[in-house]
Amino acid sequence: MTVKKWDDCAELLLAAERERRPLSPLTTLDSALTVYDAYQIQLRTIKQKVKEGRRIVGKKIGLTSKAMQQLLGVDQPDYGHLLDDMAVENGGVVSWERVLQPKVEAEIAFVLKRDLVGPRVTVIDVLLATDYIVPALEIVDSRIADWNIRLEDTIADNASSGLYVLGEKRLSVHAVDIAQIGMALYRNGKLANTGVGAAALGHPAFCVAWLANKLYEYGKELKAGEVILSGALSVAVSAEPGDVFFARFAHLGKYGSSLRHKQGRKNRGEDQCSNSWFWEHRD
Repeated sequence: MTVKKWDDCAELLLAAERERRPLSPLTTLDSALTVYDAYQIQLRTIKQKVKEGRRIVGKKIGLTSKAMQQLLGVDQPDYGHLLDDMAVENGGVVSWERVLQPKVEAEIAFVLKRDLVGPRVTVIDVLLATDYIVPALEIVDSRIADWNIRLEDTIADNASSGLYVLGEKRLSVHAVDIAQIGMALYRNGKLANTGVGAAALGHPAFCVAWLANKLYEYGKELKAGEVILSGALSVAVSAEPGDVFFARFAHLGKYGSSLRHKQGRKNRGEDQCSNSWFWEHRD
């Protein structure tokens, strides 16, 4: 694929997000699209967003479950960038206009205290470089119509990134066996699914090590202070207007943010803006 085609595909994705019109899979537009091409397209969309004033604050790792890898016929994860405007604070309101086809995942986030530079980063390196871990909810989203994606499509689309919220309880990586942290995700008060740290390729820190080594291939590295979403601990759950999500994590408690689509009513002193997501702190 030529550089011009990379630029053209990047603009298609940016336009789909800007105009809220999901597009056909890039792999149907060009069947020769490779993983390398897809990352080049992703990097171009991120470069444009940074040019517009956004900041890179971390990375996310996708396709960390064997089930999802088998579904897409791949044998490795993928990654995307986290930008400052993707973060949602507890109690914040996010316009419905910011999402297209949202799904919710629960995972463990790593916050780094030192850089991680490939190509030989190990799990031990990740643990030593981590300041703390926190529970996280990620709203994954897709600019590809109907989530009709192949690996190259999701990579180009910033690994189907959307928004994310971090929990407030911080835990040292040395205080618990991260691979054994259990998780239960609830939708509207009912159990939606369960997972465990080991569901992310055996250990969430292994996923972070993979990421650091993968970034080396593109001349990139993980920086101190970055947030790394290490991968879903269970399958993503589709979100609909009116849904409320929360997750319980062993050792990390009941994660304090829920997802709600307001329907034109005032709540806890908020304005009357309809069509928005509301993240509410839960003790």
